[in-house]
Amino acid sequence: MSNQNQTEKRAIDLVNASLKKRYAKERRFRHVGQAAVIMGLLFVSFLFISIIGNGYTAFEHTFVRLNIEFSEQEIDPEGKRDPQALSTANYAGLVKAAMRAEFPDVKARKDKRALYKLISSGASLALREMVLANPEIIGTKKEVWLVADDDIDMLIKGHIDRNVPESDRRVSDKVIGWVEQFESKGAVEKQFNTTFFTNGDSREPELAGIGGAVMGSLYMLLVTLALSFPIGVAAAVYLEEFAPQNRWTDLIEVNINNLAAVPSIVFGLLGLAMFINFFGLPRSAPLVGGLVLTLMTLPTIIIASRAALKSVPPSIREAALGIGASKMQMVFNHVLPLAMPGMLTGTIIGMAQALGESAPLLMIGMVAFIVDIPGGPFDPATVLPVQVYLWADSPERAFVERTSAAIMVLLGFLFIMNFLAIILRRRFERRW
Repeated sequence: MSNQNQTEKRAIDLVNASLKKRYAKERRFRHVGQAAVIMGLLFVSFLFISIIGNGYTAFEHTFVRLNIEFSEQEIDPEGKRDPQALSTANYAGLVKAAMRAEFPDVKARKDKRALYKLISSGASLALREMVLANPEIIGTKKEVWLVADDDIDMLIKGHIDRNVPESDRRVSDKVIGWVEQFESKGAVEKQFNTTFFTNGDSREPELAGIGGAVMGSLYMLLVTLALSFPIGVAAAVYLEEFAPQNRWTDLIEVNINNLAAVPSIVFGLLGLAMFINFFGLPRSAPLVGGLVLTLMTLPTIIIASRAALKSVPPSIREAALGIGASKMQMVFNHVLPLAMPGMLTGTIIGMAQALGESAPLLMIGMVAFIVDIPGGPFDPATVLPVQVYLWADSPERAFVERTSAAIMVLLGFLFIMNFLAIILRRRFERRW
């Protein structure tokens, strides 16, 4: 009897020992998982903090107040108020005259060139727009807030340290003295940077904006949506509801799944060969970009749409057929409306993926330097991811903050699209 008790005790001890080891392994695995989650959150947090820290200042820009004399002799000596003459007047001379009036002691030619550079070259365009909008200001003197040069903007925002030696910064002591004189008079102010959202690209950082890239992305996504959604849904409906099960449909399904994993640059090469070289479509146009991204997003939309169709219970199909509906009526009147929320979710996710793509668009020439805002899908344009790529390659410090700000805008669009997909799924999805 005692031997039996000892045997049972040893068995219990062995079980307890194995349980302790198993529980210890479970704790270690749980701790490893928690550490992985924490590390992932830390990396993502560091990424967002870095982007926001570098980019939030781009939403403001430095402006300098000047007393501009809209001299009739300079703008419209003939007094005819001809729009052609007004648009070609020497507005840069008005800015230079105002700067000389502010600093009459600056005489040397080199110092004058440095003085004029305090104001952006785009200030003359702002004055021209003012005169064209209201010719009555010709012959008057008016205080105008003009865009400062990017180096002055970086100085005011603190990205250029005034306390380091002059040889270690882009702005000289003399320029800093002029800026401080403006500051003492309250003539320097940071304002909301509307040009960042309304202008196209520019070689001057203070004039560069994402307006052209946003419109190019919009036209490209409209083309992609108009083609990929109906084609993708039609293909999914045919394969899931009407196609016979044979080796050809199996081959199509395998190819669709494989295309979803093909690198995006391959679609760019295909678009370059087919749409540009063969069909002769315009290079750098949102139309071509939309066609390329349609090819790229179609597998995603087809797979998501087929999954949505499969989620509809067979009883819905059987009930529709049982009351005399044809197969076409069953699919389009009963199954498709129930599967549509999942299809829309897959489409929005595919569109969000397309919005963030740059590699295929580089292959079809959308990396070109585009200043004008595109007016349609056939005009040359760039897109937000490519604009980020272009600015990231620029050496000026002001382009660093604009690069980060453009990334913030792009991430904002992606968050909105994914949030919309979640809302649609929760709003219209039915659980069976």
